[in-house]
Amino acid sequence: MLPFALQMGLEDLTQEYTDLTEKIVHGMDNLTSLKEEDIVVGVTPREAVYQEDKVTLYRFESKVENPFPVPLLIVYALVNRPFMVDLQEGRSLVANLLKLGLDVYLIDWGYPTRSDRWLTLDDYINGYIDNCVDFIRDRHDLDAINLLGVCQGGTFSLCYSSLHPEKVKNLVTMVAPVDFEMPNTLLNARGGCTLGAEAVDIDLMVDALGNIPGDYLNIEFLMLKPLQLGYQKYLDLPEIMGSRDKLLNFLRMEKWIFDSPDQAGETYRQFLKDFYQDNKLIKGEVMLGDRSVDLSNITMPVLNLYAEKDHLVPPSSSLALENYIASDDYTAQSFPVGHIGMYVSGKVQRDLPPTIVDWLKAR
Repeated sequence: MLPFALQMGLEDLTQEYTDLTEKIVHGMDNLTSLKEEDIVVGVTPREAVYQEDKVTLYRFESKVENPFPVPLLIVYALVNRPFMVDLQEGRSLVANLLKLGLDVYLIDWGYPTRSDRWLTLDDYINGYIDNCVDFIRDRHDLDAINLLGVCQGGTFSLCYSSLHPEKVKNLVTMVAPVDFEMPNTLLNARGGCTLGAEAVDIDLMVDALGNIPGDYLNIEFLMLKPLQLGYQKYLDLPEIMGSRDKLLNFLRMEKWIFDSPDQAGETYRQFLKDFYQDNKLIKGEVMLGDRSVDLSNITMPVLNLYAEKDHLVPPSSSLALENYIASDDYTAQSFPVGHIGMYVSGKVQRDLPPTIVDWLKAR
């Protein structure tokens, strides 16, 4: 006869095993009922209005009869697909901005191939972004438009606004790195993160590979939080699988995470060396073509949005912006989430779009 305490422990374990098995069986029914076309990201109707090389400029279908007269161009990072800002119904920054009356455009960088290996930051910022901005300006007969730069796209938008301030009416940056000397983050290049120049010979990597594989970068980011991003979410999957809606949310995120474009070699080389290794942005030493990026040229109104629990772009990196621009209309707004929470948190998607729209309409 087993001791009572041990008997109760075995009974509890048996019940937990039974419950887990039932959850997995039920979850597998949900999983096998889904098709690839059910896992849709980028849900808001849009039209391709301009194309150049691999780059496509989209305009989203307006939700109001008379949208705000100054359109908003969203500039996303190169590392992932841009439709994180339009991931799903109910959690779409784009859809919520449209509902509040904005006219929204988005740059989709596409998938670089070997023919794009020599594209530089100058090509992306003074080429593609500038051409998209000019297209929108011409289409709306405006001297300047509003710009929203997200993550690395926020850094690009700062560079662009410095070099072309006359074309940017208002600038919004969102979880954008500015000061790349980040002593308390896993992305600190000087601290030996494998994304940094101290740990990897960037020149050798680019010279050997040409374009940098998206899968390599994706693994690097996942390894920043290996337990949470590499194991825990899959351990939690049986709980998620019981709900079709929660399972779809999980699969949308997985689809977005693992849809990682390759990086044009020369762009990757300059961004890692000039920004992460040498922190040239805040020093005014980044060269794009024959011009240097001077953040003091940014005199238009600036709204700086950041995540308080961001493990990729810590608040201190984003908040440094105020020290280097010359705008006398600067606003910083935080949200109590991490980097990805800025896109998928229901509470943030309730509060963030009105913050952006009210700020823009006031200017």
